[in-house]
Amino acid sequence: MKHNKKQKIYDGLLYALMLLGLAVIFIALVYILMYIFAQAAGFLNLSFIVDAKQGILPMIVTTLYVVLVSIAIALPVGLASAIFLNEYSGNSGLIRILRLAIETLAGIPSIIYGLFGLLVFCRLLGFGQSIVAGSFTLSIMILPVIIRTTEEALKSIPDSFREGSLALGATKFQTIIHVVVPPALPGIVTSVILAIGRVVGESAPVLLTVGLTRNMPRTIFESGRTLTIHLYYLTNEAVKPEDFGLAFATASVLVILVIIINTVTKIITNNFRKKAGRI
Repeated sequence: MKHNKKQKIYDGLLYALMLLGLAVIFIALVYILMYIFAQAAGFLNLSFIVDAKQGILPMIVTTLYVVLVSIAIALPVGLASAIFLNEYSGNSGLIRILRLAIETLAGIPSIIYGLFGLLVFCRLLGFGQSIVAGSFTLSIMILPVIIRTTEEALKSIPDSFREGSLALGATKFQTIIHVVVPPALPGIVTSVILAIGRVVGESAPVLLTVGLTRNMPRTIFESGRTLTIHLYYLTNEAVKPEDFGLAFATASVLVILVIIINTVTKIITNNFRKKAGRI
């Protein structure tokens, strides 16, 4: 009885600590968002967003281009790599070296990726400072995030799912596509959301590979300026209070854009998971 009572007290304390941590995180998030939007009041309006000359529409378009192209490149490669590492590979020396390389990529500073992209994609391959050069650079940078998060999601699927599918006559590839991947989609979505946040928040690789040109990009082979770089430019050149107001307005749009992209990603994935469950 005493042991059970002590265990209940211990569990209650841990539960209270978890709730406290959650409350602190939530309060901090709300405070940050309220502060940003409060400072942006009076500057954040429709003309500021949609005006191609005086507003930030070119920066929004450039940011969307960079996010979409980077994810389009990194997601198939990262998903295929995670499936191979979890479903097909063993624990050979070559696989251990490959895992070490992935971990090393995750720890490389972003400025090194920027220098690599500037040398390889901008100069060696002749893309110049452009959206496509920046997207290739960022896709390499976010690969470890996608691979590791997706692999953990695949590991969470019980082996009984695989064994039951194989026992019914399905091939290994069919088992992976129809049995393993659909339940792991929430984890894959998490990897995409983390990757999007990394792409949107980067500045050094984007500055070196995409550029600082404030123009409306017509194709991904043109240079541009993302919202993050524009925010850096505004705060670096800020002198009057109005300049900081414009910077906070840009930050507000950046936050809203990330929320919209994450929401759309979850909706698309949920619809895909429902369709996959009917097959």
